[in-house]
Amino acid sequence: MSEDRGYTPATAASGVENVLRILEGRWKLVILFHLFGGRLMRFSDLERAIPAISQKMLIQQLRQMEQDGVVRRIVHHQVPPKVEYGLTAWGQALCPALDALLGWAERRPAADAAAADERAAPAAAQRAD
Repeated sequence: MSEDRGYTPATAASGVENVLRILEGRWKLVILFHLFGGRLMRFSDLERAIPAISQKMLIQQLRQMEQDGVVRRIVHHQVPPKVEYGLTAWGQALCPALDALLGWAERRPAADAAAADERAAPAAAQRAD
């Protein structure tokens, strides 16, 4: 695939790193999956849909995703003010790629998955502290 577009190993790696930077953040993928399919959600709806996220973190993640061109913020000028969030066309285009990643992860051999779980356990314990 990378050869079709003239990528070198270095430019392909750099491009993927840029994508991962856009998607990094504990809640960005959760937000994306809630907005896939053209759904528009108000801030309060997202809060209810993702109860473990704080208001501050939800605001930060939405702002970053908006700045990166993944999410659009729609302001309805009315009283009381109404703001909705949805995916841009570019953000919606992530759906097949993330579905492919999910399928790829599901095909992982069991022994590899068990070893990865063992390696991830100490990191997860540190984050919980």
